[in-house]
Amino acid sequence: MKKPIQSNPVPCLFSILAATLLLLLPDASLGDPRAQTVRVMCGNQLEHNATVYVPNFVATMENISVQMRTSGFGKAITGSGPDTNYGLAQCYGDLSLPDCVLCYAEARTVLPQCFPVNGGRIFLNGCFMRAENYSFYQEYSGPQDTSVCGNSTQKNSAFEDSARRAVTQVVDNGPKGNGFARAQVAVSGATNESVYVLADCWRTISANSCRACLENASQSVLGCLPWSEGRALNTGCFLMYSDTDFLNPVVGNGNSRVSVAVIVVAVVSSVFVLVVGGVIGVYMWKHRVIEKKRRGSNDAEKLVKTLHDSSLNFKYSTLEKATGSFDEANKLGHGGFGTVYKGVLPDGREIAVKRLFFNNRHRAADFYNEVNIISSVEHKNLVRGYMAPEYLAHGQLTEKVDVYSFGVLLLEIVTGRQNNKSKSAEYSESLVIIAWKHFQQGTVEELFDPNLTLHNYHHNPSVKNEVLRVIHIGLLCTQEAPSLRPSMSKALQMLAKTNEHLPPPSNPPFVDEKTMELNDTCENPAHPLNGDNSASVASVSHSSFYPR
Repeated sequence: MKKPIQSNPVPCLFSILAATLLLLLPDASLGDPRAQTVRVMCGNQLEHNATVYVPNFVATMENISVQMRTSGFGKAITGSGPDTNYGLAQCYGDLSLPDCVLCYAEARTVLPQCFPVNGGRIFLNGCFMRAENYSFYQEYSGPQDTSVCGNSTQKNSAFEDSARRAVTQVVDNGPKGNGFARAQVAVSGATNESVYVLADCWRTISANSCRACLENASQSVLGCLPWSEGRALNTGCFLMYSDTDFLNPVVGNGNSRVSVAVIVVAVVSSVFVLVVGGVIGVYMWKHRVIEKKRRGSNDAEKLVKTLHDSSLNFKYSTLEKATGSFDEANKLGHGGFGTVYKGVLPDGREIAVKRLFFNNRHRAADFYNEVNIISSVEHKNLVRGYMAPEYLAHGQLTEKVDVYSFGVLLLEIVTGRQNNKSKSAEYSESLVIIAWKHFQQGTVEELFDPNLTLHNYHHNPSVKNEVLRVIHIGLLCTQEAPSLRPSMSKALQMLAKTNEHLPPPSNPPFVDEKTMELNDTCENPAHPLNGDNSASVASVSHSSFYPR
């Protein structure tokens, strides 16, 4: 009889907590950040020292970012000489600081698109940013001043009159209010219709410059009438009108009831979070203790199953005999879990045996987990499948085995593909077979690594010939008959002397799945570990290198 599935109330508690916090916690933002880009204006001077300009620009933006979080305005200068970077950013006066940070983040993302031009400015509906290689902070007008007329709706004359009155108000009030002004004027003869206007001057210009900038901007933006929306994008200021209320609310000092309510809600929500968090913490602690006790009784059974299923399931007596009763003369090294000894099985195979120091079942389980993970790991930096097929299938070790491996490496380098394949590989055939088929069909160029010929292929035809020659030599090195493969010195000579004639390659060996899988004898119960079989087993070897 199956045990009933017990539901875990922890996710439900977290869901209730999250929903409650969303309802109780006050919104940090007072309104819309208006982070929509109106226009990006790039300069016309290319930057010729990018290695200096880019770090200076990034440092300037970082410095401004810190200032924007506290005041909604920032300016910074980084560098010296012609590589100096001057930056300025400002949010319009009705934006809260959280909304200002969001708007600046968008501006900072978009403005670098002007690179490699070393200057530019961006106007958003909620903020402005500019960067140049000279000091522009006192500028309030320039040739790039323009207007942007939006919305396809045309208004009547009553709306135009109200728009002119509202624009006049902000032009008059802006210089008096630290450069920022807003206005709302009802449209006469219309129900629930008004004109909404916002004006803001950059804080680096004087009051007189602000007035001059707003006067120029008003003339420009009123040219958008009778359209229902217009913006003036000037060097020293921004002015916008619309029939839609885009202005964010301003919380005044007299709004004490709202402040008290916010404080009360914050305190109540904090207490609620502490209480619920404490309940969840106690529950999870008890649940963990119960689960640990429940798992402890099954650890022994799991360890027995792990030992039984492992491909390393030798008898202790066999290992003891193979290592000479773990003789110190056979000691190879010392690891974190124990000492490693060299051993020889009755069939002559050389093995490495690790004698564990511990009898703790948890550490034993960790050890077997480590072995299983290492045995099954697949990574692009793990090299497999480079042995010659005649060695894998029959154990024949000739001087041409490493030539075959060298040929595989040549094919991998120029194609950008790996010869060995994982269980989820895209190709069902080895790289050697694929290259041979393309060579026969005359379509070897389809195998070229695009990165290898990215810059020089179309301008230098010799690159194509060099890559074709490398593939040709790789196929010569991977021929089925070892006697037909060139020696290593001959292969290097073919690579060095590009004018030397290359003989046509013969077909490569066909390597099936059984040949490549060296651990089939361990996983297939029909083939015992000490039985005779046709597959070779990797063993400890000593290699000596001689020039050929």
